[in-house]
Amino acid sequence: EVQLVESGGGLVQAGGSLRLSCVASGFIFDNYAIGWFRQVPGKEREGVSCITSSDGSTDYTDSVKGRFTISSGNAKNTVYLQMNSLKPEDTAVYYCAARDGLGRCLPIDYEYDYWGQGTQVTVSS
Repeated sequence: EVQLVESGGGLVQAGGSLRLSCVASGFIFDNYAIGWFRQVPGKEREGVSCITSSDGSTDYTDSVKGRFTISSGNAKNTVYLQMNSLKPEDTAVYYCAARDGLGRCLPIDYEYDYWGQGTQVTVSS
């Protein structure tokens, strides 16, 4: 069974930083992508970033480019989201998700089959 566990959320002041972690277990895929998404109550889920296992290629939504960095950890199936220069509008529950297969990743939720439970990020002004 594939499981994804996020950690690293919390409360931070505007301009601060947080690093989220996503640890995936139960993977049987040789090639996959991990994505980060976020959701505010009452709003649609938004894709933030993604990374592929095959070549480490990444993608970001425009609102986080230059502030967030997605990376793979030394441990297999671990992905990080470094979030710098945080803004109050970044406040949301952040989820990581996984999909198998090759190809460029896009942070589009319907492409992902496996989801974590989420971690809350709150940025105060």
